[in-house]
Parts: sequence; C-alpha cells; structure tokens
Amino acid sequence: MMQTRILIIEDHVLVREALALTLAQVGEGVHCQQASNATDALALLEADPDCDLLVVDLMLPEINGFSLLGVIAKRFPDVPALVVSALDDRESVHRAMKAGASGFVSKASPSNTLIEAVRTVLAGGVFTPEASTGTSTGVDGGNRNRRASQAFAERFQLTAAQGRVLELVAQGKSNRDIAEFLGLSEGTVKVHVSAILRALGVTSRAQALLLMTRAGLRV
Repeated sequence: MMQTRILIIEDHVLVREALALTLAQVGEGVHCQQASNATDALALLEADPDCDLLVVDLMLPEINGFSLLGVIAKRFPDVPALVVSALDDRESVHRAMKAGASGFVSKASPSNTLIEAVRTVLAGGVFTPEASTGTSTGVDGGNRNRRASQAFAERFQLTAAQGRVLELVAQGKSNRDIAEFLGLSEGTVKVHVSAILRALGVTSRAQALLLMTRAGLRV
C-alpha cells in the first residue's frame, strides 16, 4: 500500500490531533507527523524531505506561517503546502498563496472541505474555495463579523491599517504577534494601538473589546 505522508504544522496540540483525525479520512495509508513550530518542521523536513504535503497554520510562534511558506518554497519546492487557518480574510488568503501555498482552508470550514482540499493539492491542483473569498455559507458568520468589524472601524474613522490591527487585537493577539503577522515593527503596532484607543475613547484593550462586544461584534 502506498503511504501518503503529511506534516501538520500547528502550535495547538488539540488542533493538531483533530487535524490528524480528519486527514486520516483522506484515504488508506495516510501517515501524519506533527510539529508545533516552524523550526521543528524544518528540522523534520531536513532529516527526511520525502513528504507529500504540509498542512500549515499561519499564526505560529517565532516564525509565522507566511515566512515559513517562503522558506519552504525555496528549500523544498517539490513539497506542496496547504494553509489551514482562522485568518481567512481575502488579504490573508492572497498573501498565503503569493508566499507559495497550494491551497487555503478556513478553520471555520467543515471537515469535508479540508479533505477535498487535501485530495486536490495531492493531485497537483490548487484549492481556493469560495469559502476563502467570502461567499461560502460555511464561514458566513465569520464574514458577517468581518463586515461588522469594518463598519465599526469606519464609524470611528480608523484607517485601513488601524482596522486590521483592531481585528487582530479582538482575536487576543499580542503586539508582537500582530507585528509578525502584518510584517510591521512592534513599535509601529504600539503606535496603531494607541491611536485606536484614542479614537474609541477608551484607555485599555479590555475597554476596547467591551465596546466592540456592545456594538454586536464577536470577539
């Protein structure tokens, strides 16, 4: 029996285990390895590059998924990567695909979407479902929340950059995480956060999140 080797790169152990269980449904002979960060993943690939597919989260510690995709594209160009992430906005999808991903699946998608994506990428195709571009019913709740976030940002006359930072703040990301994800310096993120708090008329992140919750946003 031919074995399909998949490396899951995800820092949350419960998510990794859930992904492994789902990926086992792709077909017989699927074998999943797991790595909690980019460094460990690259070490596994260096030791044994005979891998059929990488499943990559974007919000990884130390080296984020976008940077990891760039490294993989250069060092292991024959190994396709499928992004599975909660960051499923158009900008993130475009950035991931540009960095070298062969597919993108939102974590809000059902398991059959992930299975379809894996089979497509393993067959040499590219998987960019409507779910990733904002028209799938599977992530409609997330899209509504994103539209509400944008309206909230416009209401307080935030810039596009400040609005994106606010979305990540609402997800509980630290300044360091936001800086790595957006490719900014931590100092620039701090400036954005300070400007956001002033615009909202609050003095802390907690107050900002409370204001967003009262406005009907899911945080």
